[in-house]
Amino acid sequence: QVQLVESGGGLVQAGGSLRLSCAASGRTFSSRAMGWFRQAPGKEREFVASINWSGGNTYYADSVKGRFTISGDNAKNTVFLQMNSLKPEDTAVYYCAAGNTGWPYWGQGTQVTVSS
Repeated sequence: QVQLVESGGGLVQAGGSLRLSCAASGRTFSSRAMGWFRQAPGKEREFVASINWSGGNTYYADSVKGRFTISGDNAKNTVFLQMNSLKPEDTAVYYCAAGNTGWPYWGQGTQVTVSS
């Protein structure tokens, strides 16, 4: 099993920045990738960004490209999401996830609220 704990959420004004962190523990060697998803009220959970540990490749949802940056420290089993130029539509609970071909491991989520 892999345990994931997110931190760094909060309330920020539109145009501001936040940095989310996710620390993984347990059988972390079983996960080749980590990612971030989000779920806004009344909406389905959606992909935000991911990073592949083997090649360092990163992937982003179109809605966050150019504003969000995912990075990580494989040795410390930690992944970050730097969020800049935040918009009210970025308001959601942000979840960290880990896995190989899918995302079987999830954190509890951290709330991000962007005020207009």
